[in-house]
Amino acid sequence: MSKEYDDIPGTYVFDGDQNRVGYHLNMFCMSLNEEANRDVFRADPGAYLDKFPMTAEQRKTIEDRDWLRMLQLGGNIYYTFKLAIFDGLSMQAAGGAMSGATEEEFRQMMVNGGRSIEGNRYKSEWK
Repeated sequence: MSKEYDDIPGTYVFDGDQNRVGYHLNMFCMSLNEEANRDVFRADPGAYLDKFPMTAEQRKTIEDRDWLRMLQLGGNIYYTFKLAIFDGLSMQAAGGAMSGATEEEFRQMMVNGGRSIEGNRYKSEWK
């Protein structure tokens, strides 16, 4: 089903459909709130991931730490950030990785007011 916000480039809205698609990916990420689960994941990532019936592509995004693809496959930024924290990353480092920028470049972009709106509104506005 097409949605009005599908026309915004680089935007992955976490709506009901995305929630259903990414449920197991997000439940994995949320499980990292518990220290015991982090310990098990750290000891044997593959076996721990086996507990969550996500798609092969979702699992690969976790293994590869492909932060942007996680969002495209139903991940919620607040949940996927649990994995970034597990890895010792800051929000700016994860945001930079999703934006093709370094942590410092991303941080400076945010200090400067964020991305330019040019080309980032609706594709239908592009000339």
